[in-house]
Amino acid sequence: MTEAATRHTPGTPCWTSLMVHSLSATQDFYHALFDWEFAPGPQQLGAYVRALRDGRPVAGLGELPPERQLPVSWLTYLSSNDADETAEMIRACGGTVAVGPLDADEAGRMLIAADPEGAVFGVWQEDEHAAQRQTGAPGTPVWHELTARESGAVAKFYQMVFGYEPGAAESTPSPDPGRRTLHLAGRPVCAIRSVGRALPRDRGAHWMTHFAVADVDEAVRRVAELGGRVVEPPSDGPTGRAALVMDREGAAFTVVRAAGT
Repeated sequence: MTEAATRHTPGTPCWTSLMVHSLSATQDFYHALFDWEFAPGPQQLGAYVRALRDGRPVAGLGELPPERQLPVSWLTYLSSNDADETAEMIRACGGTVAVGPLDADEAGRMLIAADPEGAVFGVWQEDEHAAQRQTGAPGTPVWHELTARESGAVAKFYQMVFGYEPGAAESTPSPDPGRRTLHLAGRPVCAIRSVGRALPRDRGAHWMTHFAVADVDEAVRRVAELGGRVVEPPSDGPTGRAALVMDREGAAFTVVRAAGT
């Protein structure tokens, strides 16, 4: 469950970002949890910083305008060779485009959209800096998963827009029959998990970012100490040891054991 360290194939999760009400407090939380440092990022949508591990970007943090009292959540971006063309495909396939496409300084071109079930995601038309991102190590995003009521129809949407390979998810038996893995060029890149009526009413369909950590149990203890919340305690599952947590502002994310730790 690691992201490619080279320029991403269109449809591959390539970035994750979080818009919050207090940027400084959120920086303190993730610095203490993941040892992130920060550098200024594109400012088109307001104050924004890039989180760095060993000098390489791993995620983005932005600040919401004071008048926008919205719930916060991590946003998964899917790679595109042409954000404008992808925006048209999203609309044609039953999704909506809420922001953009627009240029994000030298970083590329982006948009924010929602699929037919209402799950919000981003699209990023990357530049050559994609290869400089830090991936796979503790403190970096290593997997992205869509939680939806029913995976069939929404999977068709993503297959039509991004070209995920039809039938790849069913080629081998899955230890979790509710999870449909999406492939590109024969490689698993993300997944859709069908939960039916168990879908949280306060969140609806949503993308989830999984961050690698050296020790899941220690990371969960650290989240609680820093003022976050443990939603699902550590457990061993089909993809290894993991836990679902929230930061101080209620943004949910999963921590998973990093490969080789």
